[in-house]
Amino acid sequence: MRIKLSRATSIIVLSAAVSSSSVGAADANPVPYPQGYRDWHHVKSMVINPGHGLYDAFGGIHHLYANKAAMGGYKTGKWADGAVIVFDLLEAKSADNAVVEGSRKVVGVMHRDARKYAATGGWGYEGFKGDSSTERAVGANALTACHQCHIAQKDAGFVFSKARP
Repeated sequence: MRIKLSRATSIIVLSAAVSSSSVGAADANPVPYPQGYRDWHHVKSMVINPGHGLYDAFGGIHHLYANKAAMGGYKTGKWADGAVIVFDLLEAKSADNAVVEGSRKVVGVMHRDARKYAATGGWGYEGFKGDSSTERAVGANALTACHQCHIAQKDAGFVFSKARP
């Protein structure tokens, strides 16, 4: 599934992550699951509500996490190999006049390795479905499923998000 984005969009876009289609050909350089990512630096959170242009694909609560190398990228704009950004997307549930986290939709991952992922600007992209650390949603389709949208952010190292001040 491809989603048309505006340049102002400030989230990590992982369009195939919420697709129900299966991964095509085997990925020669699979992006690893980011073990322990919730202990990394919390970059920011946001909620995409009904009415937003990305609601159908990305509606819910987003938490973004970055490892130490990725935090360097947020500070300098230069993304070193080993930088990993995680886009943790959960359902947004309304209860008792509050919005609370529901079930996990996807764990989206951007993994920087300029050599391995040269075809996609030096970033490997993957989405792990629900709470699974093995069920992949992107695989070998990263170029069309993810990177085509991230090209709009080439000047920012292909990264949509900005760290909270």
